[in-house]
Amino acid sequence: MRKPLVVAFCALALAGAGATPAVAAAPSPTGADTTTGAVPATLTDVVDGTVGTAADTLNGPTAHRAGAVGFAGTVSLSNCSGSVVRMPDSAADDPALVLTNGHCLESGFPAPGQVIVDQASSRTFGLLNSSGSKVATLRADRLLYATMTDTDAAIYRLGTTYARIRSSYGIDALTLNDTRPTAGTAISVVSGYWKRIYSCSIDGFAYRMKEGDWTWKDSVRYTSACDTIGGTSGSPVVDDATGKVVAVNNTGNESGGRCTVNNPCEVDQNGQVTVRQGINYAQQTYPFPACFGVDSRLELNASGCTVPKP
Repeated sequence: MRKPLVVAFCALALAGAGATPAVAAAPSPTGADTTTGAVPATLTDVVDGTVGTAADTLNGPTAHRAGAVGFAGTVSLSNCSGSVVRMPDSAADDPALVLTNGHCLESGFPAPGQVIVDQASSRTFGLLNSSGSKVATLRADRLLYATMTDTDAAIYRLGTTYARIRSSYGIDALTLNDTRPTAGTAISVVSGYWKRIYSCSIDGFAYRMKEGDWTWKDSVRYTSACDTIGGTSGSPVVDDATGKVVAVNNTGNESGGRCTVNNPCEVDQNGQVTVRQGINYAQQTYPFPACFGVDSRLELNASGCTVPKP
């Protein structure tokens, strides 16, 4: 979460990408990924491309192959990044889902303690192919889940299925891993907004991370090579070895501030605060598969579903 994207883009133009502050985006009414004043998601899209129908049929949504991390299955939002995701046991004819951050909602940031479920939505997403070209516009019919409490995630349901996306565009959804990642894992943060992939490793985990009024639990900390910027919020964090999504990119400490907006801090079990300027973070996604059933139905009362509830 961060500076307004229009500001971030100007900074890129004036100073070059290498001089851009190494942060994702922060929860603020004027933060990086708010809808108001954001650079359109079509900033680098000149035309909407199309691709031919895939010849092969889909018996079940397939995962991206290990070692082949690219843009296929990622999406661009008006203000953020995201991805089309499936659960490990999703069926081909299930409605497809899109994962992004809770702070990327078109309605603004959820308040601390707020959990939003099952609301109508007509939000659109630009679907990208492996090279980062936009091949389609996908539309949601429901916002199934969103919160900035304990985690920072939003999951939309599309008005189409995994099979239709596969047959129309030759693109598979990314699979959410249902196990917790480990430190040292090589990862890629894939931004559909900027059409850029950041490669680094999981440096460790923050027991608690505080930013402004929000607190997140067990956050993923990147090594410094993942110098994500505004607009990368909501990007899938992909395990390079498995091709599965292990987290969703959401924030970073921009200027060394202590637990303030745009400057999250880490808090350990003893309450000790650590500030890591220039380091970026993500929220783990392994709890979500236990919360979804057949037909991509959200089942917050299911056994093993530990995400925050209304």
